[in-house]
Amino acid sequence: MNRASTTGVYEVVWPRGNKVAKAVPFARRLDRMEGKTICELSNMIFRADEIFPLLEKEVSRRYGSIKFVSYKAFGSIHGGEEAKVIAALPDALKQNKCDAVISGVGG
Repeated sequence: MNRASTTGVYEVVWPRGNKVAKAVPFARRLDRMEGKTICELSNMIFRADEIFPLLEKEVSRRYGSIKFVSYKAFGSIHGGEEAKVIAALPDALKQNKCDAVISGVGG
């Protein structure tokens, strides 16, 4: 509990913690979308079965030669198998020749 001293000075706690991770640069943007393979990741919580088909439809309309690899191919990135799925993800992305990822999360 913060209390005022007799001098009117209050104890204050800074609400933001210390940074524990270093910032890393973002990956380079793709120079074009045509002919690329987009892999989908999901936590299987927020309507992935509705959202990803809508995204695929709209992106395919704009870039006809684009390919998608369903989130179902990778497993849930959240929950009981999360650690296993995340550990396998680099190899799975390489095997599927992913150029970019759409990660759908929600709750």
